Amino acid sequence: MAPIDHPQHGRYDYICIGGGSGGVASSRRAASYGKKVALIEVSPHLGGTCVNVGCVPKKLMWHAADLADRLRHAAEGYHFEGVPEPKFNWETFKPQRDAYIRRLNKIYENNLGKEQVEHHAGHARLTSPSSVEVTRLDGQKYTLNAERITIATGGRPKIPSEDKIPGASLGIDSDGFFDLEEQPKRVAVVGAGYIAVEFAGVFNALGSETHLFIRYDKVLRTFDPMLQDTLTPWMEHTGIKIHKHSGIQRVEGEKGKTLTIYDTNGEATEVDCLVWAIGRHANTENLGLEELGVKLDKKGDVIVDEYQNSSVDNIYAIGDVQGKALLTPVAIAAGRRLSNRLFGPDKFRDDKLSYENIPTVIFSHPTIGTVGLTEPEACEKYGKDVKIYKSSFRSLYFSQVPEHHKEPTVYKLVVVGEEERVVGVHIIGMGSDEVMQGFAVAVKMGARKQDLDDTVAIHPTSAEELVTLR
Repeated sequence: MAPIDHPQHGRYDYICIGGGSGGVASSRRAASYGKKVALIEVSPHLGGTCVNVGCVPKKLMWHAADLADRLRHAAEGYHFEGVPEPKFNWETFKPQRDAYIRRLNKIYENNLGKEQVEHHAGHARLTSPSSVEVTRLDGQKYTLNAERITIATGGRPKIPSEDKIPGASLGIDSDGFFDLEEQPKRVAVVGAGYIAVEFAGVFNALGSETHLFIRYDKVLRTFDPMLQDTLTPWMEHTGIKIHKHSGIQRVEGEKGKTLTIYDTNGEATEVDCLVWAIGRHANTENLGLEELGVKLDKKGDVIVDEYQNSSVDNIYAIGDVQGKALLTPVAIAAGRRLSNRLFGPDKFRDDKLSYENIPTVIFSHPTIGTVGLTEPEACEKYGKDVKIYKSSFRSLYFSQVPEHHKEPTVYKLVVVGEEERVVGVHIIGMGSDEVMQGFAVAVKMGARKQDLDDTVAIHPTSAEELVTLR
């Protein structure tokens, strides 16, 4: 159903501002209870960051990069004949990838229509705790009134200001990565978080000379130390040039041409493309929030309680805009539970999302899966009651691959107390992205180490190591 250009009701039960994963999920769930629901999205494409410039197109690029590695192994390790060195055609793959994303946008739009959620295209601004002014692209304005309003406007990537780093604007952000029409021969990625790690891995596997600038000596500093210690040297082993203890001082050149990056170590690096992956900022400006008394923290995130309530009655916030666990499934789960609580049957009157033990994966090379507490977090919380089980090995797949290409696999359990309750699982290695979901269920259910020991292993797999650790 195409967006509509005027209110269909004098008063709605619910308005969601933002057509990303969280806003769409929450609005559809509310509509499923028979409520009158409107969703407002300023972008021409529904789905938010995840669908358009995040999880989905990123995973497609990871698949391409992973396939390049497998093709190299096919000839050298598995004796396939006639397999040439893979050469990726970025220029032809991009429109195919983008066409798939447009299909997903249409599916989102159709799903809103099926649930009878009104889709309003334009910029939203709250004018009271129960009214939202919509400004369409053509300048037309109208007001929607509602009993309850949820902010689900997501976030955007940061780029340093020109005042802070001269020439910073010559680079692109993570959104701009998906606008690249051709593959840069030389690329610099700035950042040590999972987005920086994923982009650097994709560029490197597809054949770009890849530089990664990090402020300290390891990537993924908020993750378990084992993951940092395993992935950082492996990235270097694969050819990524990691510039450690390095900040960017200035950038010179012309956008689309050779850029020279001057770092704080006194080095100059020439590249064709600079990608900033240094964090994100909530989209809370120009929404009328502060004028209504909706409290924001120092970072600009909406402050909410455990039920997603903001500081103003009947105004809520879900997803990246509220600053906790910036993950698509989290936004979806929080949005659905919020609508359950507000509009669902009595059994959902206390429904809310628990932000503990949220699993996540990193599409690095190799992949990472993690859930629960890191070892330092567990030690801080439980002290001497913490015990670690760990295993380092190589996946069977790499038994036929030359030593130089044998990716590491390390599995780690963090357990506490005499009962050895599992409070953290951290794994890196081939297939870790798929392995993690099932073990996250076990952690969520309060599994003990003995429960894993009592589970018969599936052989031969990497995952069996988690139920055979000694």
